Amino acid sequence: MRSVLGVTMAAALLATATSHAAETVYVGGYGGSTEQAFKEKIIPPFEAKTGSKVVYVSGNSTDLLAKLQAQKGRQEMSLAMIDDGPMYQAVGQGLCARIEEGSGSREAYPNARMIGDKSIGIGFIATGLAYNKEVFARNGWKAPDSWQDLTNPKYKQKVVIPPITNGYGLLTLVMMARLNGGSEEKIAPGFDAMIKKVAPNVLAWEPSPGKMAEMLQTGEAALAVWGNGRVQAVIDQGAPVEFVYPKEGAVALMSAACVVEGAPQPKLAQQFLQYVLSAEVQAILATAQGWGPVNKNTRLAPEVMKRVVYGPEKVGQMIAPNYGVINAQRAEWTNRWNRAVER
Repeated sequence: MRSVLGVTMAAALLATATSHAAETVYVGGYGGSTEQAFKEKIIPPFEAKTGSKVVYVSGNSTDLLAKLQAQKGRQEMSLAMIDDGPMYQAVGQGLCARIEEGSGSREAYPNARMIGDKSIGIGFIATGLAYNKEVFARNGWKAPDSWQDLTNPKYKQKVVIPPITNGYGLLTLVMMARLNGGSEEKIAPGFDAMIKKVAPNVLAWEPSPGKMAEMLQTGEAALAVWGNGRVQAVIDQGAPVEFVYPKEGAVALMSAACVVEGAPQPKLAQQFLQYVLSAEVQAILATAQGWGPVNKNTRLAPEVMKRVVYGPEKVGQMIAPNYGVINAQRAEWTNRWNRAVER
């Protein structure tokens, strides 16, 4: 009898384990070095702990948002990690489910919590300037220190900026507006500066992180607008590149995540999100990606601490864009940008 019971229990446990092991969760996120960090350092321990399979779907924020919109009601992705601007759009369109509170989210800074509790920041990024030190030294140029450097004619055909469909291009437009008497509510001065002063200097409006990195590494681009995390990945490869916090302030760009509304494996997606928010994974993202930890209990090595947005004081100093205004005008701005800026 014991033998039969033992066999039955063993079979049940095996069936449960097999069923659990078969669970697959699709996670959408950034490509390039971010994808590499997730695949090599973050996903394997989660799979080992849960017996599940995590499939990473890479793409930029705009592409991933478009996938969520196209698949509404029949979602394939269970978790999406995109820039905070597009994330506000996703939440507004009912694409995100409410986040179930867990240890990771409870330890997050208050300003990582996004309105409605349907999305949350997973990394603080400072948007500023990056430059190739060798190109600057060869030309006798001093290091850039201002957003206005993008308008300097000496950098003609030496600047690279992502397009407006990428968070970095959008925030460049916002800063040009703010520095020329405008704002998110009054964007015309920003477009005027972009068209007349910035665009003539731009070699490429580059959407690909890999291509951006290559252009900075080779010196094809001398000056760029990018996030400190992306720049750090290039520096780690040995490139003579440096990130600059402009004197007017770096703009806060938060990587955010949400569990997709109506997606398969919602519980596993919630579990993976809390795992990404944990102090341990936040330390990995800070070290590998240069993302500022959103978990206030994250501890970093001193050399890592210096190069990321770390601690309440530094987090509080960054410029916060008004995405309520931005997202209401995003389609109109994109059309205008495509007509007049990226000609």
